Amino acid sequence: MDTKELLKKVKKIEIKTRRLSDHIFSGEYHTSFKGRGMTFSEVRQYQFGDDIRAIDWNVTARYNEPYVKVFEEERELTMMLMVDISGSEDFGTKNQFKNEIVTEISATLAFSATKNNDKIGLILFSDQIELYIPPKKGKFHVLRIIRELIEFHPKSNKTDVNQALKFLSGTQKKKAIVFLISDFMTEAYEQTLKIASKKHDITGIRVYDIREEKIPNIGIVPMLDAETGKMQLINTGSKTVRNGYEKYYINKVNYFKETFSKCGSGVVNMRVDESYVTKLLGYFKSR
Repeated sequence: MDTKELLKKVKKIEIKTRRLSDHIFSGEYHTSFKGRGMTFSEVRQYQFGDDIRAIDWNVTARYNEPYVKVFEEERELTMMLMVDISGSEDFGTKNQFKNEIVTEISATLAFSATKNNDKIGLILFSDQIELYIPPKKGKFHVLRIIRELIEFHPKSNKTDVNQALKFLSGTQKKKAIVFLISDFMTEAYEQTLKIASKKHDITGIRVYDIREEKIPNIGIVPMLDAETGKMQLINTGSKTVRNGYEKYYINKVNYFKETFSKCGSGVVNMRVDESYVTKLLGYFKSR
């Protein structure tokens, strides 16, 4: 992709997702993810209805009239976007590929965080850490993240959520809001998620295509495994083959849901042909 085409694509995503974050998500995001506590802001004169427990008795004695302490939420937070860029994300049968939806979701979340003056960082992973952008503030930082999501080419096509979570725990020493975005067609990450979720507020966003749930009966067809690069002839006319695949898929999905729930982490299931706006808003409101 040349520079002109890339910039055009970045601008298109910015216009679409920034409008969403400005008008829909920023308030919900602010409400859903609280700051690190309350910090003292100022004192002001007591007004009818103020909590008498907030009275500053030293200032009250000095001015001979009641004053109260005003506290504000210590808002500054860090959002980490952890995005699976393995080969299985280059799949889609309706309107968009999974990785295109992932980019839009990530951009919307990042602009929502920017609206609240929070820092945003990015971890792109396959079965290794492909790219790490440390958390920073500002629009230009978000645009850099979008550029990387669009044009970055991974070294590996495989997936390892476990390694990504280990890297998160090793690099983020303070509490962060974490969105882990993947199709979660992998297992063996329960222990690392348990450790990471004790420190961070983690949400797993599973992005999938309806055609991944079942194999249709269309005879013998060549199929490419996006993560291994192997091409195989699959007899989709075989009920055993179709049932075997469906069982494999259901096991992976159930592992994702059960593991995240067990670790106290949030879960969002996002189908490519569904509105991610509706799904994210519903999740924010339910928190």
